[in-house]
Amino acid sequence: MDVITLGTGSPMPSPDRAGPSTLVRTGGAHLLFDCGRGALMRLAAAGLPTPALLAHVFLTHLHSDHVTDFNDVVTTSWAVGPPGSELRVAGPVGTATFTDRTMAALEDDIGYRMAHHDDLTGPPVVHVTEVENGIAWRSGPDDDPAAIVVTCAPTDHRPVHPTVGYRIDAEGTSVVIAGDTVPCDGLDRLCEGASVYVQTVIRPDLIAQLPFPRIHDVIDYHSSVEDAARTATNAGVGTLVLTHPVPPPPAGTEHEWVELARRHFDGEVLLAHDLLTVTA
Repeated sequence: MDVITLGTGSPMPSPDRAGPSTLVRTGGAHLLFDCGRGALMRLAAAGLPTPALLAHVFLTHLHSDHVTDFNDVVTTSWAVGPPGSELRVAGPVGTATFTDRTMAALEDDIGYRMAHHDDLTGPPVVHVTEVENGIAWRSGPDDDPAAIVVTCAPTDHRPVHPTVGYRIDAEGTSVVIAGDTVPCDGLDRLCEGASVYVQTVIRPDLIAQLPFPRIHDVIDYHSSVEDAARTATNAGVGTLVLTHPVPPPPAGTEHEWVELARRHFDGEVLLAHDLLTVTA
């Protein structure tokens, strides 16, 4: 199972980091987790020319930086995919309404394309499943030992609520895509014994120095590097992947983030960059 950090940025624009988005490749399937700014460009760079080739899209929450390119995923999977392409999406409660609103915003564009292309006989078809706790998706029947199984659990990013994290079990290994959250019971359950744990992180010590009071508010609803490392240790994780770093690390300082984590976690620690591939 390969984990590709397509975009590792945050709401703070960075020339080197696209918005939060992670691709998991396993068992011949492509699974997309979140779709921040630039997600489809990074997906193309990872070798997937159209989101129509995705088996499933999973949203951790509906914060704008994690869903900025959702409209592009919807449009492109329909307009740059084989006739009859359908998109399957899972996300927390509220995802169905968010999808309906996205479709409404795209109404003009959908009309233009249907008027121009005879084989586009209807609008994009998006199947949404709202999830909270338990199995979010599986690639085969319950009795198929080779099936890819994606489970979810509630996380804590309040006042953003509800939010979920995901665990992918396949090919005898496991990956956790946590999204934005502070340490919590749901996160601990997902991470238990995981091979790879991908966590969005912040540096409160650096944020506190920024001359913009509003950014200080993010400290209380994200995991710090130390939080992520302690979660990884407590759960017996193999590899900790730090992503969505706030503030974006200047070139040459990336090792500082890794060293902070290593004070609390003895396993492998990686600070993700866009298009990093980690094999579980």
